Amino acid sequence: MGTIKDNGLFFVNPLYSATKMSLRSENLQGQTLKVNDKMGNPIEIAAVIVWKIGDTYKAAYEVERVYDYVRAQSEAAVRHLAVSFAYDDLEDDSGEITLRNGGEEVNHILEKELTERLSKAGVIVEEARISHLAYAPEIAGAMLQRQQAAAIVAARAKIVDGAVGMVEMALKKLSEDNIVELDDERKAAMVSNLMVVLCGEKAAQPVVNAGTLY
Repeated sequence: MGTIKDNGLFFVNPLYSATKMSLRSENLQGQTLKVNDKMGNPIEIAAVIVWKIGDTYKAAYEVERVYDYVRAQSEAAVRHLAVSFAYDDLEDDSGEITLRNGGEEVNHILEKELTERLSKAGVIVEEARISHLAYAPEIAGAMLQRQQAAAIVAARAKIVDGAVGMVEMALKKLSEDNIVELDDERKAAMVSNLMVVLCGEKAAQPVVNAGTLY
């Protein structure tokens, strides 16, 4: 028959039954779900959703139990989000959104899907955020090794790039200042020594050469 949202005393038909509904915002802490991402890797994901009832008629008559409906549809939306994107790009430069680096864009996509799913029940989604995101325990160790290997390779590449620049600068400086004339073989030996010194993890052990290369 209608909804009363104002404060005060009201007289209603005694034959009517009344249903109380809270219009306050509520938090839904979703349980941690184990699903496969877009690339088939098992991951764990959970989300926190802030919602409230906006249309009391839909909340009362369009669905059986609005709270159970919100919980079930939220879980379905989080699962759909997880299978739609990869957890990580795995050094792929395609530029696609991933769950790990998507940030606000991923949260916005989740909010949009939740709004579409819950609008039937008259529910307003105020905020949705991913609260937990990690690889499943069975592959977490392997993925950690991969990340460590990628970090080591990136660091080595940076060291080599800097070492090449320093060697080039050294050879150029020696040539411009006429400090020493180096033929190709001596240049190769000097480059080799400098690269060992600059790229080695441990301090170089100097070797005194009392003879000649020839």
